[in-house]
Amino acid sequence: MRNQVFVALACICSFLWVTIIFILSKDRAPPQVLLDPQSLESRLKNVEEQLSRQIEDNKKLLENITQVRHKLEVKLAEERREKVSVSGADESNYEGKNDNVIPVLLFACNRVSVNKALDELISYRPSKEKYPIIVSQDCGHKETANVIAGYGDQIISIKQPDLSEPQVPAKEKKFRGYFKIARHYGWALNQTFNTMGYKQVIIVEDDLEVSPDFYQYFSATLPILREDKSLWCVSAWNDNGKAGLIDENAADLLYRTDFFPGLGWMITKDLWDELSVKWARSYWDDWMREPVQRKNRACIRPEISRTKTFGKIGVSNGLFFDKHLKFIVLNSKNITFMDKDLSYLLKDNYDKRYIEDVYKTDMLNIQEIRQGFRPELKEVRLTYRNREDFRRYSKQLGIMDDFKSGVPRMAYRGIVSFMYKGRRVYLAPGANWSGYDPKW
Repeated sequence: MRNQVFVALACICSFLWVTIIFILSKDRAPPQVLLDPQSLESRLKNVEEQLSRQIEDNKKLLENITQVRHKLEVKLAEERREKVSVSGADESNYEGKNDNVIPVLLFACNRVSVNKALDELISYRPSKEKYPIIVSQDCGHKETANVIAGYGDQIISIKQPDLSEPQVPAKEKKFRGYFKIARHYGWALNQTFNTMGYKQVIIVEDDLEVSPDFYQYFSATLPILREDKSLWCVSAWNDNGKAGLIDENAADLLYRTDFFPGLGWMITKDLWDELSVKWARSYWDDWMREPVQRKNRACIRPEISRTKTFGKIGVSNGLFFDKHLKFIVLNSKNITFMDKDLSYLLKDNYDKRYIEDVYKTDMLNIQEIRQGFRPELKEVRLTYRNREDFRRYSKQLGIMDDFKSGVPRMAYRGIVSFMYKGRRVYLAPGANWSGYDPKW
């Protein structure tokens, strides 16, 4: 009985459906076959405008989705660290829960000479637990991967999974490598901070030597970096760190600088949380130097570099290496920074002392400085009034003469400190300096 009722209902429904379709088809107006040209052009223009608006809306939507995704990733990573991982390994094994652990994140690609960098990092390392070394490899270069694998459990090895070719503007195709590097940096820093849970990291590349006190330097400056919100990094590098331009008897001398140096640098997770949601697609170091990222924050840097590059061949094709980079002096002394009071680097302490010291020094002109006039003066000041002055004086005195977003290399409040013929020179703007000009 039930089957008969069901069949009857099915037949009625089918009949009604066919009837409705027939009525609708019968009453439908025939489509217009031809449109006059003006009407067609108007409609096409409207469609083009709607598509343009939709594209802009999609861009905004994508930016919002990216930010939401990042926040979810951070939240999920925090939840994962409180649970047993999928692989069965307790993520509490990561020392990231100890706020004083400082991992070293080494970026590698296709240099088999990565062993030179790793050997020094491992030989100078006081503790494997406090200073885990994470090697992140891009490129998929097998020979380099084999070298890295040879270090076994002395390091943590990770591999950037996206080896696809990035989308690059046509006029920048020869700079494709810079897009890959920025992508690699973003991925590896997310792994270090959000997956492994570390609170800070020292970033190096596969072509850097390090000094014997490399770990001391970063460990001692970490509390200052955490405390002083006007700082956003600690760097091991001095762009003007060539022989003759540094005081080699002042290996413990540290500065603040408004210039982001890179080449061995430390940041905190708080900073990465800020930068990661808008991370650069390419040229990440110059992107860091833009005012919108820097926000008037400074880095700590040494008188004598704690890193030195041996990588002549790379994405930059050896830019500056033969003329400059290979002459940078690497500190050879083991300075016990942990025993020193570095509170002078805090902004409130540093600015008052440093600015007073600079502007109370006697002022000489460029000819007097080059000729060694008044040798009894151990510190002198040379004033520049504009960009042309700075570049002309820099070239005559042997320091870097370029600017990034208006900031001279190694400058603090416009002042660049270096040695010339055995005495300290401050290349400084006038005392009424009001800030950097990004157009310089």
